[in-house]
Amino acid sequence: MKTAFTKKDLAVVSICLLFLLMSLGAIGDSGRRRAKEMVCLSNLHQWGHFFAAYTEANDGKFMSGFDGTGYWWPWQLEEQYKDWKQNKTWFCPTATKPIIDEKGNAVPTLNIFSAWGIYKGDYGGYSAGPNGIAGSYGLNGHVLATENPAPRGTRYMSTVDNWGTPNVPGANNIPLFIDALRFDLWPWPEDAPAPHEYAAWTSQNLMARCCINRHNGAVSCLFLDFSARKVGLKELWTLKWNRTFNTEGPWTLAGGVWPSDWPEWMRNFRDY
Repeated sequence: MKTAFTKKDLAVVSICLLFLLMSLGAIGDSGRRRAKEMVCLSNLHQWGHFFAAYTEANDGKFMSGFDGTGYWWPWQLEEQYKDWKQNKTWFCPTATKPIIDEKGNAVPTLNIFSAWGIYKGDYGGYSAGPNGIAGSYGLNGHVLATENPAPRGTRYMSTVDNWGTPNVPGANNIPLFIDALRFDLWPWPEDAPAPHEYAAWTSQNLMARCCINRHNGAVSCLFLDFSARKVGLKELWTLKWNRTFNTEGPWTLAGGVWPSDWPEWMRNFRDY
């Protein structure tokens, strides 16, 4: 019986060929960076298929997080999706080493090429599975269908303005899943970027946890319409993270940001 290749099959074959060329030294540094970007976007496309299937099977709604407010959403996934050893789509190829090893020891050096996790244990009746959960992408916490929304003004986790569903206007400008140093994010328009390129782990806001220079002044992002593309770091402040997020806030050109307002490591990146 004749079997045709799907677009997904062809993408996987192309990525495998790129990694083969990389291993043989057939492409230079720029080619290796581009190959990693392609793998990263391919991972996010696969997550897009997962989220689309999940919401279709759950009356158009996302998961809630185990306590109904949004925390620890990965624990609600089926085993094959949350196992970091089995599901390599958790990792951007630039960031594959978790900050905690399998014995529970913290890695001494943290940077934007570190992954979060490994997290183990049970929360709210959900298990992290035998191998735990780890990765280098984070969910926009404002997409969750929370049962007990935290009010505006709740630092890091105001969820009263959550989307809850992908069936909303402007979904192509709403982040869903993105390169990040946390598995969940609740950015605010006023959040400042990290003062130094590798200081995002110690930053006191969650926009800085995804404003990380993994892809030449950009990160990879899956949007609420399940499309995926690169996003410029300064562009992050123009995305519609929640229903009331000000996309013309103080860190945007429309909001009056000055070149000198950005930390030095970001000043040469494209403005938005």
